[in-house]
Amino acid sequence: MTLQLHYWPTIQGRGEFVRLALEAAGAAYVDVAREPPARGGGESRLMRDLDDPANARPSFAPPFLVDGDRVIGQTAAILLYLGPRLGLAGTSEADALWTHQLQLTVADCVAEAHDTHHPIATGLYYEDQREAAMARARDFREQRIPKFLGWFEKVLGRNPQGGLHLVGNGLTYADLSLFQLVAGLRHAFPKASGRALAQTPRVAKLHANVGRRQRVRAYLQSPRRIAFNEQGIFRAYPELDA
Repeated sequence: MTLQLHYWPTIQGRGEFVRLALEAAGAAYVDVAREPPARGGGESRLMRDLDDPANARPSFAPPFLVDGDRVIGQTAAILLYLGPRLGLAGTSEADALWTHQLQLTVADCVAEAHDTHHPIATGLYYEDQREAAMARARDFREQRIPKFLGWFEKVLGRNPQGGLHLVGNGLTYADLSLFQLVAGLRHAFPKASGRALAQTPRVAKLHANVGRRQRVRAYLQSPRRIAFNEQGIFRAYPELDA
């Protein structure tokens, strides 16, 4: 059965972590809101399914995944569900749990990256909270980016099966999500992330290796990969980088 991913059609956002897993595994899926309305897609379809009164377990917001009669919301929960089914969660229960923990840590960093440009309220424009954003971004650049990437560097160094992957000796969705996190940080904070990556060579190598994988590379070069933009999580405001 073809999986249905429901997410906003014009941004990478949190849905991109799910897209990367689906693409890397060669899974059959439909990015519903990016399909034309004539084929049952579009943003109106996304909102209709999100608010479906027949769903007793509704998602708070996109992304959510539909697999038959199952509807799973929240990026980390979607990946926890997909990981074993796509062969992207290691080879044991302990591996799967560790992969999930890594994903939750990525999610923490993603939330902090978002809050650099919306530190007061998501309902306000960036321009309405620029001063607070400057202070929040300074701490994120100087303290949080090095701390997060340094922790992932430590994880890679402690992997008993080598430092090429976060879990075991094969690709997991945690590797893909760290790739996306690094890509987003390099877009939004090229100077600060460049300094941090110079101190975390294993993380930099993982990012390069994941990007070279055949299916990932093909996806990144295809129109299915939405470009970073200033409506997503990772926004390139030069004044927030230094």
